[in-house]
Parts: sequence; C-alpha cells; structure tokens
Amino acid sequence: MSSRIRLFLCPAALLCALFAVAQEPATQKPDNAAKPAAPAAVDSEYKIGPQDVLRIDVWKEPDITRTIPVRPDGKVSLPLLNDVQAAGLAAHELAMNISKGLEKYINSPQVTVTVMEINSRRVYCTGEVARAGAIPLLPNMTVLQALSSCGGFTQFARIKSIYVLRLVDGKQVKLPFNYKEVVAGKKPEDNILLQPGDVIVVP
Repeated sequence: MSSRIRLFLCPAALLCALFAVAQEPATQKPDNAAKPAAPAAVDSEYKIGPQDVLRIDVWKEPDITRTIPVRPDGKVSLPLLNDVQAAGLAAHELAMNISKGLEKYINSPQVTVTVMEINSRRVYCTGEVARAGAIPLLPNMTVLQALSSCGGFTQFARIKSIYVLRLVDGKQVKLPFNYKEVVAGKKPEDNILLQPGDVIVVP
C-alpha cells in the first residue's frame, strides 16, 4: 500500500473511532442512595413490645417525625410529649395517643405509626442445629416452621426427642416434638403454635 493511501486512511479511521465513542450511551452511575427500610409484616392488631423499632410520622412536622426503638420500659421519647407508653398498644392506638397529646401544640396533628422491626416477639432454637439463636416469631408460627429457619440438624441430632420449653404460670413446661412423626403426618398435634419466649431444644 502506498504511503499516500496510508496517510489518507489513518485520519479517516481516527474520525470513525471518535464518532463511535461519541455515540456510546453515558454509563449510569450506581445509585448509592440508601433505600428506606421496609416495614415489618405485622397484623393491624399486633401489640407493640419492648425493643420493637417504630416509624412515627407526623405530617408536616419533620422535627417530630423519627424512627426509634421502644425502650425496655415500654416507652418512646418524643419532642413536646417526652415519654409515651408504646408497649401493649397496636400501632393505630399509639398513633391516636400521640395525636391527642400533640393537640396542645399542633393544630389537627396527623400521626402514623409503622412497626419497622419486631424484636420483642422471639423464640429460640438451641442444641444440635446448624444455626442456634433467636428467631423472630411470625404470626401463627409452628415448631416445624421455626426449625426450618435453623439451617437443618447436625449429624448428632436426636430428631425424635426434640422438645419445646415454655414458661406457664411461672413454671417451665416441657412439650415433646417428634420431628420424624410430625413430618410423616402421624403426630400433627406436636406441631404446636409457638409463643414468645419459647425455646426449641434439639438434643
């Protein structure tokens, strides 16, 4: 190829390359903005407990709106109102109480309370399981459902001798659970509904 042809082609190729780069869509920057936490899936009549996390929204009042945990004494602290009882109330009941309290300071306050995290209702799994520890107690959770959250059994687990420890009237009660028979459909009565504080023991 002659030197004249090479000189002609090189600038043309450079122009084509620049044109192609210009046509490429701009790379979108990753969205690093933190996404808001999703509220917990709770029944509308769920009673708030200590250490639950609440989102309290007061319309057009950003200084009062906040996400806060319920203290061990069952109360939350809010501007203007100081301590407000939260434990033992449903979210809509707490919203009503906060709204009534704010009426002294704000004209027609509109308050919404959302349960973001349920930390007061837990059961515990211990013994020969892959993941021992606390499990959030979901509505109508059974022993079998709770065990499915523990990552399975170890090779030493005696699955016929599992039991649930429950505090009844101040006394600890032992409730048997034969995993093998429950799974086979032979003892459905063993697959009881769990209560807060129950401990599932896998020997």
